Amino acid sequence: MPGRASLATGPRAARWEPPPDPVARARTTHATVPAAVTTPVRAVPDARPAAPERPLGFRELIRRLEFVRLVGRGLQDLRTRGRLLQHLVGTDLKRTHADTVVGQLWWLIDPFFSMAIYSILVTVVFQKKIVDAPLFLFAAILPWQWFSSSLMDATTSVTARGNLIRQLQFPKIILPAASTVAGTITFGFGLLSLGLLYLLYPSHLGPWLLAFPVIAAVQFVFTLALAILFSALNTFYRDVQNLLRHAIRIWFYASPAIYAVSDLQGSGFRYVLGLNPFTYILTSYRNVAYYGIAPDWGALAVVLLLSLVLLTISIWVFKRIETGFAKIL
Repeated sequence: MPGRASLATGPRAARWEPPPDPVARARTTHATVPAAVTTPVRAVPDARPAAPERPLGFRELIRRLEFVRLVGRGLQDLRTRGRLLQHLVGTDLKRTHADTVVGQLWWLIDPFFSMAIYSILVTVVFQKKIVDAPLFLFAAILPWQWFSSSLMDATTSVTARGNLIRQLQFPKIILPAASTVAGTITFGFGLLSLGLLYLLYPSHLGPWLLAFPVIAAVQFVFTLALAILFSALNTFYRDVQNLLRHAIRIWFYASPAIYAVSDLQGSGFRYVLGLNPFTYILTSYRNVAYYGIAPDWGALAVVLLLSLVLLTISIWVFKRIETGFAKIL
């Protein structure tokens, strides 16, 4: 056929070529694309400004602080469990001297015996001349007995009520608080002995005796702080009550109970007394009860401030480990 011959022959006949490979064509096309085109397109950020975060409110911020939360819970337990506190205080008072002949009269007799013993020790053994020595000693020994007995009773208040803790759910911080309050009531009865002593030494009566409750309030806060702390630690380490017994004995002689701070002039031990809170507490008691002068208000304010800080830390420690009491006991 003439058509086929024209395709096969002739000098200007078109050369046959195979169809292009689509893969190679794609590679060639990709290689020839400019770099600006191949650059990946980044997402354009939202031009709208983000809504500012709402600042935390004061109450919400306080709740997030575990320390403040636990301290607040402990203070609430002490404030709202008044009936339970009253019941435990009554139980402690009835248990004290319950099996004795004279019963609660020992609250009046004990301070007199202590005063007589230390009076003989100071005036006869040490041959130290003190004007109206019984009143001088009694004004400091009575508050110290309140502190030492309350602290020892409160330290063992949790471990002594293990059965009650395992059976009932209640804030255990009430236990050392009840022991401290019971000791305070006992101290109040001991003040009757101090009043009887003024019948022998009426010249020491003065208007500054009205400051006695203020000094007692400072001592109460300090005692309560140590009572809560040691009762919590003694639950896990029973050595605390044994060590505390000896520490209180040393603490007594390191406090101006049977001597005055002025007796240590020129001695380096006065600097040790300066670190002892009971130096200012006992001196204030003696100022109003024996010397008839004002207490050291500045020193009492410092002791009260430190006692409040210690009380806050003690409540936090107690509430932090309170959940493990039932397991240990």
